[in-house]
Amino acid sequence: MAWDGDALVEQMEAVFERQQAAADARAHKGTSTVEERARSAQFQSLRVSRSRLMTQLERATNPSHRTILERALKSINDQMAEDE
Repeated sequence: MAWDGDALVEQMEAVFERQQAAADARAHKGTSTVEERARSAQFQSLRVSRSRLMTQLERATNPSHRTILERALKSINDQMAEDE
């Protein structure tokens, strides 16, 4: 099973950068309702989880484990994209 890790990492980094820019733009608006703070906290939690998964994915050697990590990473990216 071939794994194109570099392409996946580049794609994930591009998504992360777009999401980071969107989060920064929201943070600088100056409006902060309870709902916005909750969304921001959820987004930050997803970012931390995403970072942890990326680190694990870089180190994972077992194909089954890599597949699980990739699915988890995709799920987090999908959740982050919904919040944009």
